[in-house]
Amino acid sequence: MGYLIYFLFRLAAWLCTRLPSKITYGAAIFIGDVLFLLSRKVRSNLMHNISNVTGRRDERIVRKIFRHLALNHVDLFTTPKLSRESLEKRLEIDGFEHFLEAYGKGKGVILASIHMGCPDFVGQWLAFQGFQVTIPAEVLEPQALFRFMTKLRSAHGIRLIPVNGPLMELVRALHRGEAIALALDRDATGSGVEVKFFGKPARLPDGAARLAYRTGAPIVMAFCIRKPDNSFKVWVEPPFHVAGEGPKEEVIARAQEKIIATMERYIKAYPEQWVLSAPLWREGDEDSAGLTL
Repeated sequence: MGYLIYFLFRLAAWLCTRLPSKITYGAAIFIGDVLFLLSRKVRSNLMHNISNVTGRRDERIVRKIFRHLALNHVDLFTTPKLSRESLEKRLEIDGFEHFLEAYGKGKGVILASIHMGCPDFVGQWLAFQGFQVTIPAEVLEPQALFRFMTKLRSAHGIRLIPVNGPLMELVRALHRGEAIALALDRDATGSGVEVKFFGKPARLPDGAARLAYRTGAPIVMAFCIRKPDNSFKVWVEPPFHVAGEGPKEEVIARAQEKIIATMERYIKAYPEQWVLSAPLWREGDEDSAGLTL
């Protein structure tokens, strides 16, 4: 199955770089609707995740998420052809001064986000501005698929490392004053902690808070949504440090509470943009996490 996905992605990328965006985005919406009908496991995961956010099973929202997932793949497939000028026309960024403030401290920046909108475009935009960005990426099978996806995402200078690779890679990047980008809503390595998320137990990674405590690097949270014309709105939150009085674990736990509250605020506001297809709460189907970008 993995090789079939690989060849389909190669074909889709070839088509997306040769057809007008009006056609590719239209096809993505159609494919999203088809996958909504056919992908029972992913639909079940999304339905369960969204029901924990909204308190109800909402097929309308889940269908929109499938569409956003498909649209995100179009954007990924065309990333190598992306220019700085075309990306700047599509991005509206509110609060970039917060990132610059944090970056100016010289301790690196932990850019923390979730699977919402198309967060990769934020990293691409930073790379175009000359910032070095390192992103831990989930390793996909087969290796040919992982290499292909990595090649697409790193086309403009983003550095990708395996998510299960050495932690010191991220620490060294921060010590060099660079930015690292972490997804906060998926425990890809299985090393997360159980917390209350939307009032229910869920396992979430606390690596951002732990890295911030260890290195002194500030955390800057950023959130992205796709607008109807396939441009994007990005909000950058003020930076904060994971420091303070008390034992280490208490300081980290307080930071994690702040992170979770901010995540919840954006997901509540834009549930149809939250494209995490992996099961977050225990009742989800562990067999299908592969559609999330």
